[in-house]
Amino acid sequence: MPDILRRQISDHLRTVEAALPQVPLLAEMAERLIRCFDAGGKLLLFGNGGSAADAQHIAAELIGRFKHDRRALPAIALTTDTSILTAVGNDTGYENVFTRQVEALAAEGDIAWALSVSGRSPNVIRGLQAARAIGAFCMGFTGRGGASMRELCHLCFSVDHEASDRVQEVHQLAYHLICERVEQRSRTQALDEGAG
Repeated sequence: MPDILRRQISDHLRTVEAALPQVPLLAEMAERLIRCFDAGGKLLLFGNGGSAADAQHIAAELIGRFKHDRRALPAIALTTDTSILTAVGNDTGYENVFTRQVEALAAEGDIAWALSVSGRSPNVIRGLQAARAIGAFCMGFTGRGGASMRELCHLCFSVDHEASDRVQEVHQLAYHLICERVEQRSRTQALDEGAG
């Protein structure tokens, strides 16, 4: 058993190491979010399963706080309203549960951030298509096989692995880095405004 655990940790470390060349991409994603929030826009997040939990996690970090006190940032996880999810899923099909919410809530200049390990989930793909049609900026987090999703995203972070646990572990590290950068900028702006 210890050998299996060591191999899994080594696999995790290799996967994290492989993501290092994408650090500039993560910085660009953070800058996009900062510009969106500064312009009065909002962030819509969506995904399935563990990625749904990640969407909610990101929204919580931005609305609440990550490491510092600062203004609340407008982020909405489209994975939390069970009445909407079950009504749309029942009435028009599960593939539309994010599309309908994007159509109702997104505006031009907002950001849609989709998370999918496979990058092929029909409801995620349709949510991105709806966001692009509205004029929202699309960001994605996916795994090695996420070509369909990458085509729909203006910026897409891709983990070079197919196993959902490894991919989601690196996704969590990456979005924490983004949240910290966004929070630092928001806090700095608030301090500058207070000094002025």
